[in-house]
Amino acid sequence: MNPTHICLALASVILGILSTVTEAKLKEGDCEVCLSVVQRFSDSLDSDIKSNADKIEKQFKKFCKTVKGRDERFCYYLGGVDTSATYIVKELAKPISWGAPKELVCEKLKSKDPSICDLKYEKSIDLTKVNLKKLKVKELKKILSDWGEDNACKGCAEKSDFIKVIEDLMPKYAPEAAKSRKNVEL
Repeated sequence: MNPTHICLALASVILGILSTVTEAKLKEGDCEVCLSVVQRFSDSLDSDIKSNADKIEKQFKKFCKTVKGRDERFCYYLGGVDTSATYIVKELAKPISWGAPKELVCEKLKSKDPSICDLKYEKSIDLTKVNLKKLKVKELKKILSDWGEDNACKGCAEKSDFIKVIEDLMPKYAPEAAKSRKNVEL
């Protein structure tokens, strides 16, 4: 084979590899759920588990049973929950077992399923400054859900009922916000 042909073939292979690497590169603010979950999961692993990809897979499935919201959706995309349609947990386990940083793990996952990096956390409501009367009932329900008080307002029929329950529970779940709101009212 001609040396020129070999050089051209080698150059095209290198360009192909570089193009796939640059496509998967994370941008600022990209993959916030992935980065967060991978970091928390990786930190929760014992040192004897961190080097074994099979044990990491099993541990990830256990980890996924404890999360909710966007983190649970991330687990669903990877195959960490029973209802998942796909299974790419190995793509998470292998890089973690090699000691790869969370950014590299998420880049690898993004190359397998780009929707993983589309997950974003919902903006949290600042209870110290927000006027509860201007929030939608859905947002009021979310506050109660975040506090684990889904059943606290079962008989609530109107928006004012939800506001009353939130104000009653605020000293328990958001004491700083309750104190701040009380000072403003005085």
